[in-house]
Order: sequence, then C-alpha cells, then structure tokens
Amino acid sequence: MALFHRFNTKAKALINTGFGSTASYTGGRFINKDGSVNATKKGVGILDRISWYHTMLDMPSWKFLLILLLFYITINFVFALLYFGIGIEHLNGIDTTDDEWVQFGQAYFFSAQTFTTVGYGHVSPIGFYTSALSSAEALMGLLSFAIATGLFFGRFSKPAVYLKFSQNAIIAPFNEGKALMFRLAPYKNTNYIDAEVSVTVGIQLEENGVKTNKFFTLDLEYQKINSLVLSWTLVHPITAESPLYGFTASDFETIQGEVIVIIKTFDDMFSTTVATRTSYTFEEIVYGAKFKPMYNKSEDRQSTVLDMSLLNSFDTVSID
Repeated sequence: MALFHRFNTKAKALINTGFGSTASYTGGRFINKDGSVNATKKGVGILDRISWYHTMLDMPSWKFLLILLLFYITINFVFALLYFGIGIEHLNGIDTTDDEWVQFGQAYFFSAQTFTTVGYGHVSPIGFYTSALSSAEALMGLLSFAIATGLFFGRFSKPAVYLKFSQNAIIAPFNEGKALMFRLAPYKNTNYIDAEVSVTVGIQLEENGVKTNKFFTLDLEYQKINSLVLSWTLVHPITAESPLYGFTASDFETIQGEVIVIIKTFDDMFSTTVATRTSYTFEEIVYGAKFKPMYNKSEDRQSTVLDMSLLNSFDTVSID
C-alpha cells in the first residue's frame, strides 16, 4: 500500500481495462512485443478455439508456403497409395514389369496431374474404382486450389500496419524534468494519416497483503498527428499527476509494470483504419537516455532520408 501512495497520489486508476485486477491470476506480460495478447485458452477443443482462416492469414509467409507445399506433397502421396492399393494394373500407361518404386512414382505423378487437373494423358484410369477415385481427387483438387487462391488473395489484400516500434522505451530529460519516451516509424511506402495513440501503464502493487494490477492512462505531449511520414517520438511528461512520478532507476528494476501502446491510423491506400499495438515492460525501459535523430537531408538536399536502423539508437545521459 505504501508504494501506491508514494507514486500515485494524484493518478486515477482505470477500472475497465480487460486485463483483470488480481495479479495472482495473471502471468507474464499482458501484450507481447509483436502486439499479440499473451494469453492462451483451454476448456474447448482445438477446432473451436482456433480460427484456421485467421491463422492462415496471420502466419509468416514462409510458414504459409511451407504448409501449402506439405499439404500438396502429402495429399498426392495418400492418393498414390490408394491407386497402388487398388492395383497398378488399373492405371493404363504404367508398365507393370517395372520396379515397384518406379510404379509408385508414376502413380504419384499421375495423382499430381489429376489433383491439378492437368491430365497429360500418359497415364489414365481403367475400371470403376480407379476412375471414381481419380474423379474424387480431381474434385478435391479444384476445391483445394480455390481455398488456396482465396487465402493468397486474403493475405495479399489484407490491410496491415507497417510500423516498427523502438525495442526500448527510455526515461529522458524533458522541459527541466523528465519524460517517458518511445518512438515508431513507418518502414514501407505507405501513407498514414490521422495517427492516434493511447498509452496505458499497468503496475503490480500490493494492497492489504494482496497483489493487484493497477492501470493508469498516460497523458502524451501529442496524442494525435495529421500525417505519419517520418519517425514519431511519443512523450509522456512525468509530472506530479503522472503515475510514474517519483520513480527512480531502481524502481523500474524492482517494480513489475508494463506500458501498453495501441495505435490507430488511416491507410489512404486501402481507405480504412488500421491498428497495431505493442508493450514495454519496466525491464525494457532504459533510465537516463536520449534518442538519436533518425532522419536527415539527402546528399543533394532535395529529400529527407529516414534511417530505420537508428530506430532504437540512443545515448545515455544523466538525469537528476
């Protein structure tokens, strides 16, 4: 209780944050660095708690392509086994005197041709069972490619926020005092306008012997800007009204807390509002630092160069 009175005498705690107030019920950080919520669900089946469509849209490109490739290889392997089980003699064009591995390979490539509906004609089905199986595979191939095409289009056309946040937040000198700062910048050729940020800090405190999570809104120097073209340094002045007022370097090392950042901006290419989020634990806040400038004039002085490699670059400074 002493900590609460020491640091937050004028700060009003938020009630409805969605993260819960009892610290003993929550573990780890609330928001991961990539913006995902640090929570898992159980009590329902995996098919009920996971949206496979959203999962396929959100996963990294290399993993998405790998899943498609593995599905393609596996489904053709299964159908090749079925053709081989019915009898290779029911596939006209395959020499039954060849080695079994050669025959299986030819059955596999016949399956691939049927699945993709290419149908070169070198091998063709004979008999009811083989013809029925090839017909079912062709239908499955059409449906599978329709789903894959939809996923490709969904991934390609899905609005995304191409913003990078600094890896660390800092406590820096500001207007004869100090302030909490972090920054972000767009890293692709996108045009963002009307960017707005909300910042909340969650601090784990002990009240009457019970650990609780207290959340506070952090007022910013500028909460909204008209155009997000270069880097944007978010500044929370640590005044007497700030929940961080009185915090020392050792407090950030010993007290468990997290700064939660949510940004919304309008993407004029998609004509829609997009959003992203991240967080900084107190361990990721550098006390006594100052960000280095990350943009300057080009050599011909006709444009501005934004150096994304400097997004998290800072110098250490002393703070009274």
